[in-house]
Amino acid sequence: MAAVSGGRRSGPAAGVRFFCTAGRGLEPFLMREVRSRLAATQVEYISGKVFFTTCSDLNMLKKLKSAERLFLLIKKQLPFNVSSVSKGKILNEMQRLTNDDPESWLNAISIWKNLLELDAKKVKLSQKNANPLKRKVGENAIIAKKLKTEQMQEIQENKECQLEKQIEEETLEQGNFTTKRDKSQEELQNDVTEAVDTHNQNNLTFRVSCRCSGAIAKTFTAQEVGRVIGIALMKQFGWKADLRNPDLEIFIHLSDIYSVVGIPVFRVPLASRAYIKTAGLRSTIAWAMASLAEIKAGAVVLDPMCGLGTILLEAAKEWPDVYYVGADVSDSQLLGACDNLKAAGLKDKIELLKVSVIGRTNRICWWIKCEEKNKDD
Repeated sequence: MAAVSGGRRSGPAAGVRFFCTAGRGLEPFLMREVRSRLAATQVEYISGKVFFTTCSDLNMLKKLKSAERLFLLIKKQLPFNVSSVSKGKILNEMQRLTNDDPESWLNAISIWKNLLELDAKKVKLSQKNANPLKRKVGENAIIAKKLKTEQMQEIQENKECQLEKQIEEETLEQGNFTTKRDKSQEELQNDVTEAVDTHNQNNLTFRVSCRCSGAIAKTFTAQEVGRVIGIALMKQFGWKADLRNPDLEIFIHLSDIYSVVGIPVFRVPLASRAYIKTAGLRSTIAWAMASLAEIKAGAVVLDPMCGLGTILLEAAKEWPDVYYVGADVSDSQLLGACDNLKAAGLKDKIELLKVSVIGRTNRICWWIKCEEKNKDD
């Protein structure tokens, strides 16, 4: 399956093929989320992974809450048959992942670069807009550059007019000589462009992260598969291996159900929330549990055994116009939850209570009714 539908077009406008890893049982949550949040199409899933096509940029992709990691899809195909095939033949089949369709690899690399470049430009633009003085200086520089460009264009146009007259004279004298020269110039320009693209590809450093499960894991280790794929990539594209700080990471998962190859879009997993200081319940599970509550604006939400407050944090980030209350009997858990609220900037949104669920159930219900009555009044 190609990373992009529609030839060599590379960018969000063309519709890019991604996949996300998800915890067991969270695939339906992730499918609903990519459809609603990203307007994704061609959504499908297999155990632990959800595949989809979207035109969204990286800023929107970062907002996925039920996904573990996000990958740009290079290939998805049937699993390798290891039952009745020799080990050497399986290794040859693995090498064919890169050798049979190099175009899909180069296309995916171009899309990956474009996504990162677009994201970097947006970050720079937001930084410029944040400082009016810098923005003014930048605008003046742009105006000066524009004036200089216009002057250069005038000079260039004059030169082109003179050149056109000269060419016309030469054409009358020499016939088809001009046509041949134009063709040679176009061929030279194409050769230069191709050489630049090849140079950029050859400068890439990479590493292969491999995961094997099922029958193939009994035949090969992840290190063996990674070595085979790595050597094939070096031979095919001239990339250099760098295990510590590569430009590019290639992720491969081989199982009894599928063979998937992709590029991690972000170095940090989506499930690692920057606003959670001390992790308790897994953030993706906490978000899924909060989404099941069907929270609406103006509601009062109580987590009677909040622990470190992970569910409340996920809910408050997604649905801010709600009053949240967390209760727990453990001092250490409440202190941890308080630190998480401060780190997330949600101390005013969530109230913490030291309450025993077993001994104070009636009191909690009475307190919620009083709060709802006060809001109605």
